Amino acid sequence: MCHLYEGPVVGGWYKVLDRFIPGTTKVDALKKMLLDQGGFAPCFLGCFLPLVGALNGLPAQDNWAKLQRDYPDALITNYYLWPAVQLANFYLVPLHYRLAVVQCVAVIWNSYLSWKAHRL
Repeated sequence: MCHLYEGPVVGGWYKVLDRFIPGTTKVDALKKMLLDQGGFAPCFLGCFLPLVGALNGLPAQDNWAKLQRDYPDALITNYYLWPAVQLANFYLVPLHYRLAVVQCVAVIWNSYLSWKAHRL
């Protein structure tokens, strides 16, 4: 269910990012990765985790408490994986394949997020 949220949001973000920072040089890829991980990733996680909680029927107060508990660890874990993936993705992969690359890595990442979201 969350892929209905994730695919369009991430795909749209990549298009915006490519318009904002055109090019595929190493410096362009680094700028894109920094914007992606410094701006998009924190916001995406901050929306994704409560969405999963809401879809699982968590009351708003419990969902908020769970977000406060899980968000910092999820964001730190994000930074162990995604900067390297995104740097390679933005440097080596054409725009129209980037979402596919991310979705392959996201199988592992989403398993982690699912575990995190379903932990009580």
